[in-house]
Amino acid sequence: MGCFGSIVCCIPKCIFKIIISILIALGIAVLIVWLILRPINHLNFHVEDATLTQFNVTDNNMLHYNLAVALKLRNPNTKIGVYYDQIEARAFYDGQRFDSVMLTPFYQGHKNTTILRPVFSGQRLLPNVQGEFNKDKSDGKFNIQVKLYLQMRFKAGVVKTTKFKPRVKCDFEVPMGSSAVGFTPEKCNYSM
Repeated sequence: MGCFGSIVCCIPKCIFKIIISILIALGIAVLIVWLILRPINHLNFHVEDATLTQFNVTDNNMLHYNLAVALKLRNPNTKIGVYYDQIEARAFYDGQRFDSVMLTPFYQGHKNTTILRPVFSGQRLLPNVQGEFNKDKSDGKFNIQVKLYLQMRFKAGVVKTTKFKPRVKCDFEVPMGSSAVGFTPEKCNYSM
């Protein structure tokens, strides 16, 4: 009975030691991954330039537009690269989407800057924007919003993460004209 009793007493102690060892190993692994990947919050997105060569609303609420945007994506990290597997740029006016374009996927290495140049051109029915359009036209600048819908992965050394789907929202004012003088670059909001 003494031997059987000591085995029964030893099993919970052994299981406890194994569980503690596993938790410590997991904690160390999480700490190492966190130390490697913690700079991922520092990706920067800016609207560097925008040109609006056509932007008018007809009496039947049809928006005719030609908008070119230069978006600067900056990866300031020294250890992490970014795979942009899917990039959809959507343009909005007065809260309504008027166009969408898919951009070419790419890999951005560390300490790298990339300029994306989506062009939105065409016509779209946009009800109830005439009032905002008249106000913006008299101000000489149009309030535009471009949103990026991304599928991206991070790469640290040989390790690649699973896909993230962050959203980037860029609000800016763009004057009418082919050589738009007075455009002010704007920082975009980035959320995971």
